[in-house]
Amino acid sequence: MKKGLRNIIIFIVLIFLTFYIIFKDQSMSELLDVLKGTDKKFILIAIGFMFLYFCCESINTGRTLKALGEKSSFFKNLKYTLICFFFSSITPAASGGQPMEIYYMHKDGINVAKATLTLLINLTSMQIVTISIALISLFFNYQYMNKLLIVFFIVGILLNLSALALLLISILSKKMTNGIINFVVKILKFFKIKNIEKKQEWLEGELSKYQSSSVYIKTHKKIILKTLLTTYIQFLLYYCISYWVYCSFGFNSHNALEIISMQAVLFATVSGIPSPGAVGVSEGGFLEIFRNIYPKEKIHGAMLLNRGVNFYLFVIISCIIVIIYTIKDKKEKNIDIVQNSSEE
Repeated sequence: MKKGLRNIIIFIVLIFLTFYIIFKDQSMSELLDVLKGTDKKFILIAIGFMFLYFCCESINTGRTLKALGEKSSFFKNLKYTLICFFFSSITPAASGGQPMEIYYMHKDGINVAKATLTLLINLTSMQIVTISIALISLFFNYQYMNKLLIVFFIVGILLNLSALALLLISILSKKMTNGIINFVVKILKFFKIKNIEKKQEWLEGELSKYQSSSVYIKTHKKIILKTLLTTYIQFLLYYCISYWVYCSFGFNSHNALEIISMQAVLFATVSGIPSPGAVGVSEGGFLEIFRNIYPKEKIHGAMLLNRGVNFYLFVIISCIIVIIYTIKDKKEKNIDIVQNSSEE
């Protein structure tokens, strides 16, 4: 709880600083006028696409859990997905999302090892989709990239590739995994870190869970392919949000492919940055990449609306869901305590 509150405070401070820097020279009344002039029909479509984005991830989760013999409804899977989104948003490098998702799955009676495998497959699929779409999209949008954006794009792709490589090595190669562990242990010893043996044991235990999944992947190739296909649809839905926001301003000089591919480049550029929710870099990146797409007087409003739909709105929604289930869990614990004391 303390760590969660600390992360939320850091997250809010980052948002405040970001918007202060971006909007300090912007007239708020003019910005509101720009937003009021948008076509709300397209904004609702954009929100609907973001909801479908979460539905796709829930479908992937449910499909794998079912194949592993675990029972879980679509709405429970949607709950897990939104909880993961919230904790990913408020923690550096999205590090808190999947552990909390596994925690809530475990509370609902799902085996931890099977939950871990399910989310590992989802994560690997997301990395493959993010990298592949971004590299293809770069060919369509190279002219919109300045030197700084190209540097950030290369860094973002390298970080995503590193994460994907580590995931695949952890899953498929026990020998290379042991090599990585030994390398990490040497670094820890060099810096004279305490309790190295315990840390080595923990690393070996965590990575052994990943290796057990290689058997599943080899024997369930159809499910893996379905997961990849669903993830491609999921991310295309996410990237389409930028197009619907563009349409809400009444613009039509650029087609859907251009806008979608630009958003794909932006996502790959900022997704590897370890800022909570990529706050700051996402907003700044949007202003740079879309600077030739929107008129100067509209681009700040477009950034605010785009980021509001594909991030801030659902952070609020997912936060409410986390609060509801936290209160529900506390009530259930209190009931159990009362029942146990009365039985004694």
